[in-house]
This record gives sequence, C-alpha cells and structure tokens, in this order.
Amino acid sequence: MSHFRLHDGVLHAEAVALNTIAAAVGTPAYVYSAAALRDAARAFRAGLAAVPRKHLAFAVKANPNLAVLRLLADEGYGADIVSGGEMLHALAAGMPASGIVFSGVGKSGRELAAALDAGIGQFNLELEEEGVVLAALAATRGVRAPAVLRINPDIDAQTHAKISTGRRENKFGVAVADAAGIYARLAALDGLDLRGIAIHIGSQIADLAPLEQAYERVGRLIAELRAAGHAISHVDLGGGLGVSYRAGEIFPTPAAYGAMVARVTRDWDATLMFEPGRFIAGAGGVLLTEVLWVKPGVPRPYVIVDAAMNDLARPALYDAFHEFAAVRPSGARICANIAGPVCESGDTFAMARDIDEVAAGDLAVFLTAGAYGATMASTYNCRALVAEVLVDGDRFAVVADRILPEAMMTAQHVPHWLQHHHALEAA
Repeated sequence: MSHFRLHDGVLHAEAVALNTIAAAVGTPAYVYSAAALRDAARAFRAGLAAVPRKHLAFAVKANPNLAVLRLLADEGYGADIVSGGEMLHALAAGMPASGIVFSGVGKSGRELAAALDAGIGQFNLELEEEGVVLAALAATRGVRAPAVLRINPDIDAQTHAKISTGRRENKFGVAVADAAGIYARLAALDGLDLRGIAIHIGSQIADLAPLEQAYERVGRLIAELRAAGHAISHVDLGGGLGVSYRAGEIFPTPAAYGAMVARVTRDWDATLMFEPGRFIAGAGGVLLTEVLWVKPGVPRPYVIVDAAMNDLARPALYDAFHEFAAVRPSGARICANIAGPVCESGDTFAMARDIDEVAAGDLAVFLTAGAYGATMASTYNCRALVAEVLVDGDRFAVVADRILPEAMMTAQHVPHWLQHHHALEAA
C-alpha cells in the first residue's frame, strides 16, 4: 500500500499534505514516509522467514540519511557500506559495528584500517591483494579480520548495464574459476578469518532466474571449498530485488524470493546475509518540486520544474522512469516534456509523457524517489543541495538541511596571491 495518497484532492505523505511541507521547507525537497520504510523492511524480513540463520543489512548507498538509517536500525537492520563515509553514517545512526558489512571494489588502506578499528562485522574482499593488505593491517593490531571472498559468477542479471555487477566484464569480485585458489591462499593468512563467499549480480532485478542460477553456482563452490578443508559459515547473497516505477510493473515479492533462497540453500548450513537497498527505500520517498514555467514547444510544451538532474540524477544517468504527479490534480491531462533548470540538454525527466495538467506555481512530485535520489545529488550549476524531510504519521521534520550556495562558498578559498586583483579593480 502506498503511503503517498490523495486526501480531499491533495497529495499527502501519510497524514501530512505535501503543500504544507512545501510551504514550510521549500522546494525541491525529498519527502520520506516512515511507514513506507517500516513496511518494506518488515516485508523483506517476513519473506525470509523460512531462512533459519540470517543477517539483514541495509545498503546505505541507496539512502544514507541518518534519520532513515536510525529508523532501519530500530527495525533490526545492519548496514552494507561501500566507503568509510558510509561507515560513519551507519555508526552515527546507531547501527552496531558488528552488523556492518564493508563491500566495494575500491576500499583504501585508510578505510580498511578505520573499519578494523571500529570492529565491523565483515569485510567482503574483491581481490586477493585486498585480502593480503587487510590481513597485514589486522595482524599489526593483534586481531583477525572477519571476511568473505566475493565471486563474479559471470551471470547477466537482465537489468540495466549501468547497474549490472555479476558479468565477467564488470569490475566486481573474482572469477569463479580462480576462487578456490585465491580462497586457499587467503585462508592461510594469520590476520584473516576467512569464513565464506559473497555474491551480488546487480540491482533492480525483475526475474529470480538469474539470481537462482548465481546462487546455485555459489552452492557448488561452497561444496568444493569444504571438500578442500575450508570452513564455510557465512554466505553473503547481496541484494538487488527491484521495485515498480511504472503502473502495472510486476516484480518478485519477498515471499517468492525467500522461497527460492530457502530451496536453493537448504543444505548450505550457513548464516545467510542479505543487503536490500532499493527494495526498502525506493517507494518510501518522493521528490517534491514546483512548476516554474510551462514553456510552449514544438511539438509539445515543456514543463520546467525547480528540481533538476543535480537533485535526481537517475533519468539523466540511465533514462530511469519516475512517475510525475500533481499535488492538486484537476483531472485534466496533457502530453508534455518535463525538464529542470540545469544548463544541460540531458536535464530532462520525461519526454512526450502523459501527465497531470499543471501550471506555473503548481506543486508536483516525482514518485519512487527514496532510493538513489538525494544520495546522488550534487551542486552542479552552483545550485543548493536538496533538502530532505521525514514524515511519520501527522508530524514531519527536516532531516537534511538545504545547503545554500552561500554556505558552500565557505568551503572554498581564494589563494593570497589572487586576492589583490579584486582590490585593484575596485580602486
């Protein structure tokens, strides 16, 4: 059930009218529904009820807002991180270090050391050299780093090429053919507690078949490693379950996913780890925007909104679809293009889209924007960094300030040898 619905002709987030938020906070702004986030987190957990030993970690990259992370920590989720900065966010939000999994292909030595010092629960190793470096860092601290080896199964997730991670040409993991040898060499290092395998083949997955194929490949590797004398206690199955961005799209349910996982892994005798991101946060947020102009165009008008590609990058990055809806729909419809103010032709959200008819000054939203929205925002064109708001029932709070250009300039500095030019010109 969506928690963004019309009440008395006005779009609400739970019990709060979006025009009330716009009046208080301004636009553009991301608006998150606490109820939607909780519902998705609980639905994912319930879908895995048949998996006896499991760990759930939210993919922080999908939405690193501290309030969102705190809410998910309260739901019992740990964190899947890909940077030292994400680790700081997770810890600050109250997620225990032991529940943090450090993924990602480019962990620096400084990040590995900081994660060791924080006592995180697991490192997902992407290459042999990373394991060697981590082992040495751990040994100097007198500890053994809990780790698993990420494999690349060379399986096409049948998703967008920019969010596919499990094909051999992708940068992630080690080739299955090399995994046994790498595992044996890393397992022999004093500083590592190498305890299993990790896999993640992509995001926004619409078909369980590639996932099942990948998991079966993992199962064969587990058997091979155990036959060679290795103890396998943890298997990280990643995330990737998709969400619907368009009306009528159907994606696998957590129950269907959980049933497949339980069937494929029934003989593994390991703790299974899961890292949902988009599934938890995607439908939990909208991007609230104001219409600036309706510009006549050929062959159709342009609806120019105050949100732009720097606020929501997904359409510009990979032609992602986000439904556009008026906050006060009249019932009339138009066919129009939707674009932002950024000085790029790519700053378009939709072309030739059938949408609610809107006029300058009207409020509207881009739906299903809770994942990979604010986290990808930038200040291109010296635009303010977008604000974020959390709604919980009939109350709301700003959970990320709008960072204005005036504030951003305080982090920039003109070197002393250039400072005199302005004074000379003024004279």
